[in-house]
Amino acid sequence: MRIAVGSDHAGFQLKSTISAHLSEAGHEVVDLGTSTTESVDYPDYGRAVGEAVAGGGVDTGIAICGSGIGICMAANKVKGVRAATVHDVTSARLTRLHNDANVLCLGERFLGVQVALDAVDTFLATPFEGGRHARRVGKIEQLGPVTG
Repeated sequence: MRIAVGSDHAGFQLKSTISAHLSEAGHEVVDLGTSTTESVDYPDYGRAVGEAVAGGGVDTGIAICGSGIGICMAANKVKGVRAATVHDVTSARLTRLHNDANVLCLGERFLGVQVALDAVDTFLATPFEGGRHARRVGKIEQLGPVTG
């Protein structure tokens, strides 16, 4: 599997660990930055992962910041991206099973390394269930900007 990974400075250490884990498992990692712990802006990296996924150059994406929330919000601004912040194996499984998420978002400050690795493995191994969930995912895909 070809997987885009990106993080801001607050997610850099976890991104490095996850990237090594993915490579060891035989996946191709496309590292979209950052490459240090120097302060950068998470929207830039959420967007980069989102665009890689939406553009079809990768199979899925993983985006990491301090909380997993901001980078997820940025990734979800890219049309065709269904990014989800998860905190454990159960949320990682359900976001694939029911929501067909294509970008996994994690918060380095909130997760232990083993929990994060287990969530990554679960996310990658879980297929979309389809059925009644396909209609709902279709509705998500049809959403555009909502105004007052």
